[in-house]
Amino acid sequence: MPIAKLDLASLPPFDPQPVTLEGTHVRLEPMTMAHAEGLHTASRDPELYRYLPRPQPQTPAETRAWLAEVLAAAQAGTVVPFATIHRASGAVAGSTQYLDITRKHRGLEIGATWISPAYQRTAVNTEAKYLMLRHAFERLGAIRVWLKTDSRNLRSQQAIERLGAQREGTLRHHMLLFDGTVRDTVFYSIIPAEWPAVRERLEAALAGR
Repeated sequence: MPIAKLDLASLPPFDPQPVTLEGTHVRLEPMTMAHAEGLHTASRDPELYRYLPRPQPQTPAETRAWLAEVLAAAQAGTVVPFATIHRASGAVAGSTQYLDITRKHRGLEIGATWISPAYQRTAVNTEAKYLMLRHAFERLGAIRVWLKTDSRNLRSQQAIERLGAQREGTLRHHMLLFDGTVRDTVFYSIIPAEWPAVRERLEAALAGR
């Protein structure tokens, strides 16, 4: 691959901030404490936490405590968290975040994503990824967006690959989970040259083509 060189003066400021991203099926709202009840209700399935580094909140108070930590990180500018709202019902369907934001190098991760079983295998996750990728590349001028998942989570890997993201490799013993599991993590990425094809793929999927 040839070395890329950017005209930095032509790029917009790369400073991800809370924003509402609205599609046909979902609305991604800046996460606030007002979402706590909906997030707690939507996240009752233990399977959602099978590959996550934190344990499942068991009570509304534990969900609020987790949310307070996320909002503190958002205030510090290290993450931009979203509540995923199912537009037709107005219910919280899950959550997702811009993570590991590297402003100097114009990159970020899309992660910490979970979707309630009621909305899995629907357009919810596909459109949420589409909205976040479009905003990152077309509004923020990102030069790299990455996603990662547990090496055991084949379903997640398949979903990321369906986006058109490129598999980069596996970081061995990358993360220690709450139950003592030592996790290997598979990384994927998308760069600006790949975004038009990824966008076309996602728009076709959302249109049922």
